[in-house]
Amino acid sequence: MKLTILGGGGFRVPLVYGALLQDHAEGRVTHVVLHDLDAGRLSAVTRVLAEQAAGASDAPEVSATTDLDEALRGADFVFSAIRVGGLEGRANDERVALAEGVLGQETVGAGGIAYGLRTVPVAVDIAQRVARLAPDAWVINFTNPAGLVTEAMSRHLGDRVIGICDSPVGLGRRIARVLGANPKEAWIDYVGLNHLGWVRGLHVAGRDELPRLLGDPDLLGSFEEGKLFGVDWLRSLGAIPNEYLHYYYFNREAVRAYQQAEKTRGAFLYDQQARFYAEMKNPDAPALKVWDDTRAEREATYMAENRETAGAGERDEDDLSGGYEKVALALMRAIARDERTTLILNVRNRRSLSVLDTDAVIEVPCLVDANGAHPVTVDPLPDHAAGLVCAVKAVEREVLAAADSGSRSTAVKAFALHPLVDSVNVARRLVEGYTEVHPGLAYLR
Repeated sequence: MKLTILGGGGFRVPLVYGALLQDHAEGRVTHVVLHDLDAGRLSAVTRVLAEQAAGASDAPEVSATTDLDEALRGADFVFSAIRVGGLEGRANDERVALAEGVLGQETVGAGGIAYGLRTVPVAVDIAQRVARLAPDAWVINFTNPAGLVTEAMSRHLGDRVIGICDSPVGLGRRIARVLGANPKEAWIDYVGLNHLGWVRGLHVAGRDELPRLLGDPDLLGSFEEGKLFGVDWLRSLGAIPNEYLHYYYFNREAVRAYQQAEKTRGAFLYDQQARFYAEMKNPDAPALKVWDDTRAEREATYMAENRETAGAGERDEDDLSGGYEKVALALMRAIARDERTTLILNVRNRRSLSVLDTDAVIEVPCLVDANGAHPVTVDPLPDHAAGLVCAVKAVEREVLAAADSGSRSTAVKAFALHPLVDSVNVARRLVEGYTEVHPGLAYLR
């Protein structure tokens, strides 16, 4: 089975390959094609993968190419993990937004809109190429903003594109762990959009254990989200939010922390990964060790400003191991081998969440089999959550409309309608600022 990874020179690709190395069953991936626009990055990652595979007799073959069409032909699965504009683009997203006093995070608020506006046209081109060159392939989308990009691609690929994220998986795992439950045996009632969802229940053997967690202040305050949001707020909500909702519930504090930080997250990662790829130019560098050390630093500093604002301290060691690659492997197994499972995924709504239309991509538990991912029907969201979901989905639709039409005024509308952008004039200045620093937004007229 052939797996093509778009963004194959990306830093997190070895996580995916590491997961593939653990799969020895019939029907597994036997050939991995890495595609990237940067041949140097491809070379660096290929070296890491070669060291990972050392001693494994059945390691998937790895090849690399800068030719997109060549990479796609004959693929059974396509992982889209691209970053349009690179980490320099992410750093610029943050800088422009913070100069206007609004959030520049890569998937939330102004930064997420800017990232979406320059990514959607590229993602649409990829979707059209997949439909033409590999019509039977399944696309697994890692590319952020994951829900928005998945929806853009679904207009050309239908249900054969599925978005994944490790945030809901990690949240469910932490809740189960603190309750003494096995995450593999728990049904997680999670619903929302990507980076905008809530766990409303965790069912084990038919019993919802979440009320026990919410009723015990010590237990509730003992894990990441309890520290991040505070016990009182979680008990008021009656649910456990995805960590990215900290940007909404504590927006003023988050913006201030980012403004005061020595470096934004994007700038930090840009510098860190530049060092990694530079070191990989040395043929004697121990590629896997250098990569692993860099990854550990990256994971440990994740959402550091938010945790500092909340007084949440350092991340627990159990939360430093990633997780999206495990979701991807489980998804591929379920489809390729009809190994039926339940995963929280980004898929078209159909009739799952009544407050949104059937084509809206949402993030919910799905039953997965050889025919793809099927969202379960979920209970309606409370008004405060439904309002936020509808508002952000409306923004995503304006981003899609702007990317399709090239309309600058529609782009302004997307920024202005976002709950974390507080003025139409700020929205206009954001569009001006972003078009100045991103050549990929030159299409906006």
